[in-house]
Amino acid sequence: MLVKHEIARLVVEAAARAQEEGDLPPLALPEVTVEHPAREEHGDYAASLPLKLSRAARASPLAIAEAIAKHIRPSDAIAEITVAPPGFINFQLSDAWLERQVDAILVQSERFGDVPLGGGQRLQLEFVSANPVGPLHVGNGRGLAIGDTLANVLAAAGYAVEREYLVNDAGTQTETFAGTLYAHYQRLFGREVAIPEEGYPGHYMVELAEELKAEQGEALLRPPGELWPPELHDVGVAKMLTAIRSDLQAMGVNYDVWFSEKGLYAAGGPYERATELLREKGMVAEKEGAVWFTSSALGEDKDNVLVRSTGSPTYFASDIAYHYDKFLLRGFQRVIDVWGADHQGHVPRMQAAVAALGVDPERLDIIIYQLVTLRRGEEIVRLSKRTGEIITLRELVEEVGADACRFFFLARAADSHMDFDLELAKQQSAENPVYYVQYAHARIAGILAHAGEQGIDYADGDLSLLTDPAELALIRGMLLLPEVVDGWSPTTRPFRRRG
Repeated sequence: MLVKHEIARLVVEAAARAQEEGDLPPLALPEVTVEHPAREEHGDYAASLPLKLSRAARASPLAIAEAIAKHIRPSDAIAEITVAPPGFINFQLSDAWLERQVDAILVQSERFGDVPLGGGQRLQLEFVSANPVGPLHVGNGRGLAIGDTLANVLAAAGYAVEREYLVNDAGTQTETFAGTLYAHYQRLFGREVAIPEEGYPGHYMVELAEELKAEQGEALLRPPGELWPPELHDVGVAKMLTAIRSDLQAMGVNYDVWFSEKGLYAAGGPYERATELLREKGMVAEKEGAVWFTSSALGEDKDNVLVRSTGSPTYFASDIAYHYDKFLLRGFQRVIDVWGADHQGHVPRMQAAVAALGVDPERLDIIIYQLVTLRRGEEIVRLSKRTGEIITLRELVEEVGADACRFFFLARAADSHMDFDLELAKQQSAENPVYYVQYAHARIAGILAHAGEQGIDYADGDLSLLTDPAELALIRGMLLLPEVVDGWSPTTRPFRRRG
């Protein structure tokens, strides 16, 4: 049990005894929250239950705190319990107990920090899923760091986590990609063809066309004026996915499942089944030549198109089918989507669609991460020095390193805009938090290596010697790890971002 949970239990039991003794009126007790005080002199933990009880008990929070505190039973973890205005019960950890935690941490080794919250629930975490029409960019890097780290934390919290990448290999974007690629491919054979107006302008498209020419020769050419061959689309997408996988490896990210969007549209597949389910529930209407999801009936501002008047499904329809597959076919108990800021408006209608499918929307969490601005000191960096185009994630990793990328991307909350200072990320000084952590690790590793060379065995060290305030502060800091893991569980932290 986490020490903060143990303290909460002690407070609940003390409040119950205070009621039995007549020191508190017989009121229903609200949830007890235990937090870290803002000031060190107020102790390690503080319970605010007296503030919540004051109005119902018709007593001052301070008097309630005194009544509860006197009924708290001793614990070897607690050295001192004090009451502070306006009505907090403060707890100071015992130095002796803190010292013993070092052995407990060593025994748990890499499992230290794991907490049994998830109970093995199957949880799917889908993040980034950038369309396979170009290289990953810096903004994708932030989503990768958030998603992959959250997956690690949730696994430590006892969930059976599956990382998934949705491959958007169906729809207009990959068709536009194929049209752009085919135009460049034809140009390599002397044909004067225009690049599609909505085509992808990056130089990588030229390089991809050159690869196709080298590998396929003229095999993919069709008579002038004809549409690109289907195999060009598939080969091009496959090559982009290979590049994306390479970028992911450079960031230290590995997915468990690569899910093809095309699979949603197979005969009798998720798209047909989800649409039929919505029809049965009266959530589909036909008007203006299109098929609509009547989300306004669920409290949304407007209805949303599922199938355009051209007969092609919208991205929203695809997402509904995808979540039908996640919840109703594959049986995930919880799903977390990590989306970029451009999907903010999509959140409420996705929640409504999940509810319409008969799934408790509380089982779906959506995290929205904001944009990233690259800087070199005071200067905003907009284009790559190498290509004069958008800066790719690979370029960023090559310049500052994967560890620095992940650290900086995680340094600010997902819902806040962030500035990424390239020069700071490369500095070898205490101003660079990544370098500071790496330097500290190197020093610790050096000390342990030196101890080994001297034949010093610290396995049975005298923990009672850990009395310096800095040593005890370090132990306190180590004990925060399981609290952080506990705080990021879907059962304890509301990280949904509504539109």
